[in-house]
Amino acid sequence: METRQHEGFITGSPAPTADERTWGMLAHLSALITGLFGLTFLGPLIVWLTKGKESSWVEQQAKEALNFQITATIALFVAAFTTLCLVGFVLLPLLGVAALVLTIIGTIKANNGEMYRYPATIRLVK
Repeated sequence: METRQHEGFITGSPAPTADERTWGMLAHLSALITGLFGLTFLGPLIVWLTKGKESSWVEQQAKEALNFQITATIALFVAAFTTLCLVGFVLLPLLGVAALVLTIIGTIKANNGEMYRYPATIRLVK
């Protein structure tokens, strides 16, 4: 089966190797780990810079995770600002739960060898 481009991602055969799936999963999962320090984007950035050169599949996963974490951080700052008009008190927990759930979904999809695109993400890193 031939490899072809679709929406900027490589699809078709060959499937990602077990090592690539692990690093793709870590690109998403690392956001939760580095999020404990308030730097959710740092984990995907490290995976992209270290393992992205070795595998285009890992590179795409890391870029997607990085873009989502940057978008989520911007959204959380905006929601935090809107606490001044009380709207943020509702938005902050909703955004936090949504970011957590979507990150977990991305982690699972990458571990299964599937490409995952986060919804409503500003794709700053191309």
